[in-house]
Amino acid sequence: MPSILIVEDEKTIVDILVFNLKREGFETAVAYDGPQGLAMALAGGYDLILLDVMLPGMDGFEILRRLREKSSVPVIMVTAREEERDKILGLETGADDYVTKPFSVKELSARIKANMRRTAAEERTENEDGDKVAFGPFVVDRALHTVEKNGVGLELTQREYDILTYFLSQPVRIVSREELMEKVWGFDYYGDLRAIDVAMRRLREKLEDDPAEPAFILTKRGQGYYLKR
Repeated sequence: MPSILIVEDEKTIVDILVFNLKREGFETAVAYDGPQGLAMALAGGYDLILLDVMLPGMDGFEILRRLREKSSVPVIMVTAREEERDKILGLETGADDYVTKPFSVKELSARIKANMRRTAAEERTENEDGDKVAFGPFVVDRALHTVEKNGVGLELTQREYDILTYFLSQPVRIVSREELMEKVWGFDYYGDLRAIDVAMRRLREKLEDDPAEPAFILTKRGQGYYLKR
């Protein structure tokens, strides 16, 4: 059974999540504060993490920053904050998705399943094709799930890796933001297209010598992005 770590300090919300996720066929584990949540997340063994932002001891953003140094497990941020800057901060820190309290359990379940399908599809692709793909100064090893630039390993999040490998799986062409949302985020993803722009900006910062003047991931105004090989 897929396993989900819930890092949330409000017991009422935890009880609702555990009850509904078990009905959907998920195993659950719970941490009620930041330090415990970070320790359990780093211990691994979870297929996805639901991470609240406001937590005692350590907030969700700090947990995510430390987690992303060692793990690419899918993370959905759960926040009561409505400010756009908090959502963008979560995405820039490495979150795969976010939901805002109060949220629909049905919507949350759909997002969880979409993220897990994406991860499973990526693993199948890697198992079927272990060859290295090289372009420019980069080498992408699907078997080892690594990306190198001039022989130096790059630290990409799971989402950033998925975007890059999706471009590599396509002929050289313009890929719209809507296509990226469907193919990389998941068909029933409920987020908005700003998540695409945030992820692309972060990916450029890691791949490009000068992100302001990209040489590999280029934008076609009004149409989308393409990878120049």
